[in-house]
Amino acid sequence: MAARPMLAPGMTFDHQLDPESLGDHIDRLYRAAWSLSGSREEAEDLVQETFALVLQKPRLLRREDDIGYLLRVLRNTFTSSRRAAARRPLTVPIPDDLSTVEDRTAVLPEAQILVSELYAAISDLPEPFRDALIAVDVVGLSYREAARALRVREATLTTRVHRARGRIAHTLGL
Repeated sequence: MAARPMLAPGMTFDHQLDPESLGDHIDRLYRAAWSLSGSREEAEDLVQETFALVLQKPRLLRREDDIGYLLRVLRNTFTSSRRAAARRPLTVPIPDDLSTVEDRTAVLPEAQILVSELYAAISDLPEPFRDALIAVDVVGLSYREAARALRVREATLTTRVHRARGRIAHTLGL
């Protein structure tokens, strides 16, 4: 039997994160990870690391849905990995001739290139704008859910999403 963590007076847990339901969120988390990292390969690794962390021990959630919690773990894992990478010596990457992203649902090659440019532009946004845009437009959370997951006011989130969309449109020349 797992020990329950000590709670501050007045704190309660609503439910335990169900490990069996993690597969239900993999697509949304993958899109969020791709937006954060700008790379499909890094996104796959990031989602795997997130699931590994969450599955290490039972997670007791308080007044929130699973996707909001998982999105926050994903973002924290990404931030931690970037900080760790910044402390390591830099290596020169091998140039990659394949600049397109494989999107099996895209009919035209131009659409594949646009998707690649879009995810790269999202990953280049400042962190508050990037997190807000990923939560709403990539993961598909409502404004209320995203504000709760990012722990900001709904009006703040709305402003950040609007500004992020403007920067993406400007970057892509739309």
